[in-house]
Amino acid sequence: MKVKQLLLGDEAFALGAIEAGLSGAYAYPGTPSTEILEFVQQNQLATERRIHSRWSSNEKTALEEALGMSFCGKRSIVSMKHVGLNVAADPFVNSAFTGVNGGMLVVVADDPSMHSSQNEQDTRFYADFAMLPLLEPSTQQEAYDMAAAGFELSERLKVPVVVRFVTRLSHSRAVVTSVENPRPENPLSYPADPRRWVLMPGNSRVRYKQLIAEQDLMVDEAERSPFNRWNGGTDTRLGIAVSGIAANYLDELFPGGSCPFPVVKIAQYPLPVKMLGRLAETADRIVVIEEGQPYIEQHLRGTLDNGAVPIHGKLDGYLPRTGELTPDDVRSAIRRLAPWLVTIDDVTAKSASEIVAPRPPALCQGCGHRDVYDALNEVLARYDSPKVFGDIGCYTLGWLSPFNAIDTVVDMGASITMAKGAADAGQHPAVAIIGDSTFTHSGMTGLLDAVNENTPVTIIISDNLTTGMTGGQDSQGTGKLEDICRGIGVDPAHVCTIDSHPRNHADLTDLFAREIEYQGVSVIVARRECIQTARRHAKQKKQ
Repeated sequence: MKVKQLLLGDEAFALGAIEAGLSGAYAYPGTPSTEILEFVQQNQLATERRIHSRWSSNEKTALEEALGMSFCGKRSIVSMKHVGLNVAADPFVNSAFTGVNGGMLVVVADDPSMHSSQNEQDTRFYADFAMLPLLEPSTQQEAYDMAAAGFELSERLKVPVVVRFVTRLSHSRAVVTSVENPRPENPLSYPADPRRWVLMPGNSRVRYKQLIAEQDLMVDEAERSPFNRWNGGTDTRLGIAVSGIAANYLDELFPGGSCPFPVVKIAQYPLPVKMLGRLAETADRIVVIEEGQPYIEQHLRGTLDNGAVPIHGKLDGYLPRTGELTPDDVRSAIRRLAPWLVTIDDVTAKSASEIVAPRPPALCQGCGHRDVYDALNEVLARYDSPKVFGDIGCYTLGWLSPFNAIDTVVDMGASITMAKGAADAGQHPAVAIIGDSTFTHSGMTGLLDAVNENTPVTIIISDNLTTGMTGGQDSQGTGKLEDICRGIGVDPAHVCTIDSHPRNHADLTDLFAREIEYQGVSVIVARRECIQTARRHAKQKKQ
């Protein structure tokens, strides 16, 4: 019998992939995508089948590993947050040229409102740029269903398929019904056309023309997709194009399918142009409701906005351009565009809670990063204009009070390279602070640049023995950091390790002071286990 489970959107997709014959899951942890790989790691069927589910060093390596599994005919997924796709962009775009053998899904979780991210970029533009199909679930059940459908689409078109999540879907729960008989894994097989997997210019030119020619097939798939739906309405004074999580907000406004306007729900891309053309022919004006950037709206304005059919949405202020959409945003836009619809007044706006106090992020009590910043601030107070270049992780919170210890945070690995660039400009002290997981993600290449010029930079690897910010996943560099730094070429005399415990404060400040004055590359590994994982490990030992 079919099983019903209460699942996060991330978990629903992961379960769908496992039961659709998944052989390998690859990822680097990043909110809000982390739970996808974690679910695979904990799932009983995945364990029985020995599905690969280890964390990768970064998103680029994860995507390439998933592509390698696809080359061998197996079904694979690679998951990441939206900014992670920037890291994986090179193999991602090129994978459209190589195509796939076994089905491959590139799962990207966008973060509107930047709950834990540097920007609000929209993955739909990346899929469009790479000329690849994209699926966008609006419910947890669709997330589950789209895993199997995505694999089938990928193997039918012989290209990777992108699946776009957003924070609100990834991290909310709903009941999901799963299949009775999980599909077996694909057998080992190899590409029928191996030439396309070698991206030499002669092959790539041929493949590029083929990819362009295949766009019509991808649009046809979208037109026939069961996930893209037309719902007719009797009031044609307004038409609605809606996608993803925003479809739920429209349903809240018009429960039980009571929307009086014609609606096109979009969940598979490229855009279903015939379906949208029908909407333009039917409605006097169109409002586009979508989470993220105005992707659909821009495309409609480019093809349909000839003055006869006005297009409304984020670009003209009917919906907010930044942050997450809310049901109240949708209600406000519909009310402005359809003032004659008096029933909409029955749906009252929900004001923000006045009893929930703001809880700004802060480093945990007992966190080793705190002691690193205390010592670093004490030493840097001796200089006129010290600069500390930060990175992405728990220790980013050192920018906040009471530490106020960081001058820049840009992207994964930028601490080391920016410190090097500042030192090249004559800045002293130029200090980089980076975590152990971020160092192996994208800090090692910057360290090699510094080593090759013996740049006078001080690099602090604040090693908490885990990937702490996303919940305590394994860190690729655990037990290897000093060897990696020496192997890259840092003078062994200036690869220093210290326990960042309060009792070692004096030793820590002395070490920082000495190495900052060294006119070359210095790496200090300040090590203390994350307080959260330490508690978890202590609890496990007692059991």
